[in-house]
Amino acid sequence: MTEWIGYLASILIAVSITISGGFYFRILNLIGSACFVVYGVIIRSWPVAIINAYCFGINIFHLIKNRKK
Repeated sequence: MTEWIGYLASILIAVSITISGGFYFRILNLIGSACFVVYGVIIRSWPVAIINAYCFGINIFHLIKNRKK
């Protein structure tokens, strides 16, 4: 089961970078990052969890910033 979370996260990140629209890129990347945070915590890989938590925050920041426009 743990590996499937990693696979899902990888697929979501890969698909997100192929999307040209900013909103859908951010949403997919946000979900992929969240999956990687969960995956990193489960396998106790703190670098994976930390960098993806950072990416999660960046995506939230941009979604909020773009919503205010």
